[in-house]
Amino acid sequence: MTAADYEILDPRFARLFNANERVEKLFTGCRWAEGPAWFAAGRYLVWSDIPNNRMLRYDETDGSVSVFRQPSGNSNGNTVDRQGRLVTCEHSGRRVGRTEHDGSVTTIADKWKGKRLNSPNDVVVKSDGSIWFTDPSYGIDSDYEGDHAESEIGACNVYRVDPDTGEIDAVITDMVRPNGLAFSLDESLLYVADTGRTHGAKNPAHIRVFNVGKAGKKVSGGKVFADCTAGLFDGFRLDEAGRIWTSAADGIHCYDPDGTLIGKVKVPEVVANCVFGGVKRNRLYICGTTSLYVVWLMVNGAKTY
Repeated sequence: MTAADYEILDPRFARLFNANERVEKLFTGCRWAEGPAWFAAGRYLVWSDIPNNRMLRYDETDGSVSVFRQPSGNSNGNTVDRQGRLVTCEHSGRRVGRTEHDGSVTTIADKWKGKRLNSPNDVVVKSDGSIWFTDPSYGIDSDYEGDHAESEIGACNVYRVDPDTGEIDAVITDMVRPNGLAFSLDESLLYVADTGRTHGAKNPAHIRVFNVGKAGKKVSGGKVFADCTAGLFDGFRLDEAGRIWTSAADGIHCYDPDGTLIGKVKVPEVVANCVFGGVKRNRLYICGTTSLYVVWLMVNGAKTY
């Protein structure tokens, strides 16, 4: 069953959207739009245009778009920490940085065991202040999204940065190309996408789910939560009911916490990432290849800070 820009695969999806609301294009002109982050205090969105080495800013109050930062270190994933600061993954910078309130940028992580990171991709901040990020090789595979180089680490891992000591630990080391990630509402689970299919037809194109230890510093398990039915999962976010809204080749796929694909928001370009925004967090902002899109939903995004 379809309804304009939506595809209903399970009755549970029908109440999550207004059939009269269409997917709206807000801006175009990117080469690969990624990493949207919503700043509630200013009612604006910052996102990355990786190959163009810039970050853009959309102002919800007047619809204007401006350059937020250029060059941006070929920035990819972004998030906002509990103090309202921008945390950014940089491909050519090969680091995770934090933009302070005065505009200066602090390096959070750029090495592990003395070796340079590959190209940090996506990042989330846990309620305890720890920073978790993925480090695949896309930014060093070629000069398109960063600077071509050999991996010093020789692996693509998921890392945790301790909020007190700054120590960097590899918490997941068995993924091919870890990509988007997000915690469950109670932070007992960590979801991580693996886009390994880009580096081999038999490699993963799925989201795995890990159990977070009681101390919140280690994870275990890692069973497959969902296999992508269209292209690859990349970035994703959760709503207040714990549903996952994830990027895919044909738009946004919505998964119930039980792992059922219940519906899709159809987008005319391959989608890389999304984030909930707006005053009530009921606007889903979508980065789709060349453009920034938005759709109003009947659900609210999970509050993360």
